[in-house]
This record gives sequence, C-alpha cells and structure tokens, in this order.
Amino acid sequence: MAPTSTAAEGSTWTGRPDLSDIPGFWTLPIAERAAAFAALREREPVPFFAEPEQSFLPRGAGYWALTKLDDLLVASRNPAVFTSGKGSTSIADFPPEFIEFFGSMIGMDDPRHARLRRIVSRGFTPKRLSALTNEVEQTARSIVDDVIDAGECDAVPAISARLPLKIVCDMMGVPESQYEFVYSRSNIILGASDPDYVPDADNIVTALLQAAGELADLMRDLGRLRTANPTDDVTSALVNAEVDGERLTPDELASFFILLVVAGNETTRNAISWGLQLLTDHPDQRAAWLADIDGVTPTAVEEIVRLASPVIFMRRTLASDAVLGGQQMRAGDKVVLFYWAANRDPAHFTDPDRFDVRRSPNPHVGFGGPGPHFCLGAHLARREMSVMFRELLTRVPDIHATAPPERLQSMFINGIKRLPVAFTPRGAR
Repeated sequence: MAPTSTAAEGSTWTGRPDLSDIPGFWTLPIAERAAAFAALREREPVPFFAEPEQSFLPRGAGYWALTKLDDLLVASRNPAVFTSGKGSTSIADFPPEFIEFFGSMIGMDDPRHARLRRIVSRGFTPKRLSALTNEVEQTARSIVDDVIDAGECDAVPAISARLPLKIVCDMMGVPESQYEFVYSRSNIILGASDPDYVPDADNIVTALLQAAGELADLMRDLGRLRTANPTDDVTSALVNAEVDGERLTPDELASFFILLVVAGNETTRNAISWGLQLLTDHPDQRAAWLADIDGVTPTAVEEIVRLASPVIFMRRTLASDAVLGGQQMRAGDKVVLFYWAANRDPAHFTDPDRFDVRRSPNPHVGFGGPGPHFCLGAHLARREMSVMFRELLTRVPDIHATAPPERLQSMFINGIKRLPVAFTPRGAR
C-alpha cells in the first residue's frame, strides 16, 4: 500500500492561511489544510478574507469565514438573515440569471425556493427512492464485475463515478449513450478552476456556459418528450407535477437537472473515492469494518462523508446586520460556511482528524447544515455509498490505493480526479 495521511496529527500551522489562494492553499496536503483551519478556529473564530482573484470578474469586498460548527449551524438555521439569492456556490458575484442557471434551488430564497422545492419533491418521494434500491445494488455489482479480474484500475472513472452517474441518469431518463456527455460536462462545471478541465483561465465563463448550456438543452429536449409521452422516470414526474396550480418551467427543469447531475454525481463519487483512500490510510478501520460489514456500514458512511466533505463551502449574504461568534457583521456582507472545517471542529468531534468507522454521535454537516437547503438527495447518496462499499468489501476486501490521489484544484469541491487502486483479482483467489 501507499498511504498518504489525511489526518493532521503532529501538524502545526504558523502564520495566517489565505483561504482565497486556490492554487496555493487548496492544493496543500490535507493534513496541512486541517492544521490551518484548526489554527483559525483557535486564533480567529470568524476571520475576514479578501476574495479570490478572478480574471473574468471584478474582485468583491471580501467575506467572513465560518470555521466553527456552532456558528455554521446558526447561519444555516436563519435563512432570512443568511440569504442564498445573491449566490451560494461562488464567493464572487455573478449576474442573477447566471446564479439561477447554475444553482437552481440552492441559489434562491423563500418563497421562490419553497415553491420550487415543493414541486421538485414530487419526483423524489420515499416510494420512488425506495424503488431504486435494486438498481443501485445491481449497478454496484456490475461495476465490481467489470474490474474484479484486472486486479487494478483507476478507481475514479472505473468505480466511484459510475454508480452515481448511472443512477442519476436513469432516474431522469437520460439514455446510456449520453452518460459520458453528462459526466464530462459536469466535470467542467465543478472543475472550472482546474486547468485539467478548463486549460484557458481567461475563458472560464465561456466554458461554464457552454457545458451548462449543453446539459440544459439535453434536459429541455427530454422534458418535451416526457410531456408528450410520460414514462415512470423522474423527468416525467417533474414535468407533470403541479403544486398549487404551478408547474416547473422548461428553464427551471433544465436548471434543476444541472444541479442534480452536478450535486448527485460529483459529490457522491468524491465521497466514495475519499473512502477508498481513507481505508488505505487506516488498515485498522478497514479490519473493523470487515469484521462487521452490516453493523458498521451506516456509521462508516457517515464518517467518510464527514472527513471527505465533498462540498467544501456554501456562501450566504447578510440581509441585515448580525453578530456571530462575537463578530459584528453588516447587511450586504458575504459569509462563507466552510463545511469542511466545521466537520473537524473539536468542540463537537473527539479527535476530529481521526477516521473512526464506528464514530457516534456524528453531527457532521457533509450534506449541508439544517434548514431549507439541506441536501434533497442525502438519503440516496447514503444508499449508494452503503451499497458500493458493501460490494467492494465483500468481493475485493483488500482494495487499496497504490499512489496518492490526484486532487482537483478547487476551493469549492474536495475532489479526486484520479486514484490508482489494486486488489487481488478474482482468478488469484
């Protein structure tokens, strides 16, 4: 095995980290990142930072960074003060139409947010999600079937990405011939700050708009088809759902699809990838999980989500003056909720940098904080991860990373682009 520590034991941080330095701070080893946030929590509970420099947008006035879980929970539970309508996935200010196109519900405040969520929820009923159980299991089994004889692979495209991609596409009725198209466009949207996905930093907005526009066109075409000829997929449910006399517009459907394929695909795939890395780094926790797969899987999945924190932050904008963590903030100020940091807050997590598959309680915010913007797909993500790891641990129990993960250069997504893994092939058993 080739472990690469994801814990911060023994790490110290001197000076003040620059959270807006994407190619600098956000490419540091995970242990150094954790140590930097630990130093901020201790020395500056609510620090203020200049915004990241963007070649395509003017630099804004800066932002307050929430690194403590208690502060983040207060902000999440008060959406009327800590609002999302001016942007949630970017610290920079984009035009309103840009925010809605890329953010859908997560870039809205009530009453618009509540209206859209009520309609969209018609496509994500417990009955519909429960019906996916067999498909998730069959897909996970097929994924392991495809790699088990090789004894090695790149886990990201061969394992981690395949399950959520297929489930999301099948849910929406996207044909298999379009899987790779959806995958590549979602990579551009969430990996725009990484030169692997957008080599020309001066044309990031163009790349984003093109990728999102192509996904929107795919869903508009499918929406028209399902309006005329409904099936049993989620797209059919959404285009025909009516709440208080209102339906989704074609643009709202397209925007929600972008959100779904990005959030439902990219984040789950990164949690699975980080889980494989964590099992490599912590053989004792692998042994504990293997000894009781059914009993440990629920807590292990939560622990992976906590430490991976695939979505690093969400932004809010103050609608009125507020005091948080002893810091006076003014209406119009930007506040960034760093879930990645809050999930390592020692005030709530004993030995927070330790990977503990039996950790309980585990009040992480890996699916967002409490309130109206809590992840709509959290239940499905947990199901996908549980099934995938059960399949891997049962059939290739020695799967491990053979080199450090190649990480996404991003301040927003804690992503892994490539992760070579090896295991005993079926024929060698």
